[in-house]
Amino acid sequence: MGMFNVREPRKFEHKYIYYDERKEKLRKIEERAKRELGMLEEEEFDPERIRGKFLESTKHLRRRKQSGAKPVPTTVIVAILVVLLLVLHWLWTGSWFF
Repeated sequence: MGMFNVREPRKFEHKYIYYDERKEKLRKIEERAKRELGMLEEEEFDPERIRGKFLESTKHLRRRKQSGAKPVPTTVIVAILVVLLLVLHWLWTGSWFF
């Protein structure tokens, strides 16, 4: 059954020791407020700002990400269909093979 159990390498996750996420969010909020008031010049395009916005805007993708559920691989679906077809063939004809 090694065909259906393909292992993936563990994802790299680096957690900073001396990083305060709350302080960074506050700094960004302050900077955005200063830009809106005209105290700072306009910000240039940053692709990091739009990363993940599509997932946040759709309900079903946001729920899937929060639950951690992964979609069923197509190989499992095909294998189940083949087994069901073989069982149906056996029930109708009495033999396993065509």
